[in-house]
Amino acid sequence: MTTPAHIAMFSIAAHGHVNPSLEVIRELVARGHRVTYAVPPVLADKVAATGAEVKPWDSTLPAPGADPSAWGTTLLDHVETFLDDAVQALPQLIAAYAGDEPDLVLHDIAAYPARVLAHRWGVPAISLSPTYVAWRGYEEEVAVPMWAEPKKTERGQAYYARFHTWLEENGITLHPDDFSGRPDRSLVLIPKALQPNADRVDESVYTFVGACQGDRTTEGDWTRPAGAEKVVLVSLGSAFTKQPAFYRACVEAFAGLPGWHLVLQIGEQVDPAELGEVPDNVEVRSWVPQLAILRQADLFVTHAGAGGSQEGLATVTPMIAVPQAADQFGNADVLQSLGVARHVATEEATAETLRATALALVDDPEAARRLKEIQADMAQEGGTRRAADLIEAELAARRA
Repeated sequence: MTTPAHIAMFSIAAHGHVNPSLEVIRELVARGHRVTYAVPPVLADKVAATGAEVKPWDSTLPAPGADPSAWGTTLLDHVETFLDDAVQALPQLIAAYAGDEPDLVLHDIAAYPARVLAHRWGVPAISLSPTYVAWRGYEEEVAVPMWAEPKKTERGQAYYARFHTWLEENGITLHPDDFSGRPDRSLVLIPKALQPNADRVDESVYTFVGACQGDRTTEGDWTRPAGAEKVVLVSLGSAFTKQPAFYRACVEAFAGLPGWHLVLQIGEQVDPAELGEVPDNVEVRSWVPQLAILRQADLFVTHAGAGGSQEGLATVTPMIAVPQAADQFGNADVLQSLGVARHVATEEATAETLRATALALVDDPEAARRLKEIQADMAQEGGTRRAADLIEAELAARRA
């Protein structure tokens, strides 16, 4: 049995970054470790429910559910926002952990101060990645083309200079790209099936433990309506939900299909009145217990975030992927390549396209077969217990 330790987890104010870690944290607490979790107050209650001790800090990132325009529109808008937050967060976290340094650091991929703190404290750091990771050749194939133009600008050069300076002030000589994208050790909290170029991932660094899902009954339950022959869930997640025209297209696509019931999650940024009058077989909500519905659903129209994608796979639910931002486009392509989803661009997601795609997909025996195969593979990845075992192995190696 591993000797109890102080493990510190660090994340940001975003549901998609915090949620994947929660069951791992709950398991570590259950094994007797003292786990502190540094997170902005907006998500403190969710973290505290795991039994971890919350170390709150003030973030400058847009709040969960904020209008996506708050993040800006360009690559530099996004990366500058994260760097600004990290620079102002570090002094807060240094003060919060003064005299209470951990034995090991866990961190989300966007929690830059965590890796700095681990370096300062001389303790190991393990990234908990909620999405796919870099493979051999990633820089040449993705990062270099993506950054080619921004790096030529004065603003892009200033961003890198500032990042370099911040790292050097904290004794870190890594290039910012390596610091943010190449951890020393990482547990990947997605099924390997969702990883692009999985055969080129360095598994001496990255270990795929798959979805770390636990008891979600506290989120609420859902009952399939009597007479619902087919149930379709539509959700664009928690961030990029301001899409009233898309929701109207979904209502038009599914409301008129005999025997179909539509559950439409619209988030906090859209007023239900913007959808117009909806028929009785359409259920409009700002939030839903997603996993509970997917266990009973026949189709999932999703933004293809990492969390939703793996929930669709785990519940063997065929998907129409309508990505909105970030890694979602890559996830949509992977899901389509697996034969379990169709990738439809937002601008092409008309009622006619959605309806035709749905009818073809829900009756596709090959998609059903592939989903069953992937679900079986996911069950072998280990999930929460394996993640905790690997974290404890790092602790044991440090103490040896």
